[in-house]
Amino acid sequence: MAVLKVKFTKTRRDKLAQILWILNWISVVTGAILFCLGLFLKVEINKREELMAEKDIHYVPNMLIAVGLIACVINFLGGKICYDCVDTVKFLRWKLIMLPYIVCTFFFTLCVLVGALMCYSMHWELEEALNLGLMQAMRFYKDTDMPGRCFLKHTVDMLQIQFQCCGNSGYKDWFQIQWISNRYLDMSKKEVVDRLRSNVEGKYLMDAVPFSCCNINSPRPCIQQQITNNSAHFNYEHQTEDQNLWMKGCRQALLEYYTHIMQSIGLTVLITWLFELSVLTGVRYLQTSLENMVRQGDPNSESDGWLLENSLMETARTNLSIIKSLGKSNQIDTVDNGDPNIDVPSTSKAHYGPDNVPPKQKTETS
Repeated sequence: MAVLKVKFTKTRRDKLAQILWILNWISVVTGAILFCLGLFLKVEINKREELMAEKDIHYVPNMLIAVGLIACVINFLGGKICYDCVDTVKFLRWKLIMLPYIVCTFFFTLCVLVGALMCYSMHWELEEALNLGLMQAMRFYKDTDMPGRCFLKHTVDMLQIQFQCCGNSGYKDWFQIQWISNRYLDMSKKEVVDRLRSNVEGKYLMDAVPFSCCNINSPRPCIQQQITNNSAHFNYEHQTEDQNLWMKGCRQALLEYYTHIMQSIGLTVLITWLFELSVLTGVRYLQTSLENMVRQGDPNSESDGWLLENSLMETARTNLSIIKSLGKSNQIDTVDNGDPNIDVPSTSKAHYGPDNVPPKQKTETS
């Protein structure tokens, strides 16, 4: 029994073809939007690529770009098919192509759904890439005279100012690394030398943060040196007072920024998937109704359209049997072609002439 069978008159078939032609052109526009969203995401990731570890996080924008391009091609072809289906003679040109087109489009819509899910699953990989990348960028913050790293100080400072954040997880991350280069340390001072010697790795660590961590909204002048020393500042208690530094870590700030982008893109891709699926459903109804009309031989007759000619289980069994038969035929071909000497006459037998009679052997006389 056919699944979701609907009866179509000629007028309804023509209207369906016209509506699908318009919807396919709208799908071309949505494909272009997916392409642009993929490019936008790729650019946003590349903007702060030096703050991310070398993780494979470009697969999401790359897939969106590919899906957008394929959507434009598929829906452009679908619009042409639906436009020609208004005319019965032109439909006959596409009759053999429509079913493969529907099958390919169905698998393409699955790719669109996978792309939407990937937008939501990218969160954990992005967090790990930001965690490792930010820690590495902070360690190289002081290397302003080293090629390949000299830009990181400006990058980290601009990041902390723009996103109003400090450190990786928080401002205390700066206490654990040396972010001031040795060439700016006065080695003639005993305090500096003692601080370097007190560290096992010989690093100059202090309870201070870069200027870019300062909260510009705080009414108090920024306290970025000796942050944990209450006696160094008047009317100051670092454990209870709301300090005039950005309290949020840059990993969290960037993760929130990219998560907002990914969720917006994921929702757009999900809506596109539903739209593509509805267009594909309409094309399937158009194809089956037109084929039934051709069988009847009357272009003006009513015809039935459906999603599946048989039930879901029967369709699955039929397709499974087809796959099995194809597998068996391949095995038979392999067996037949496996031995190159099959059906080849043996060369060990001598050829005795046209009569194929062996000559008489001469006997030796003593």
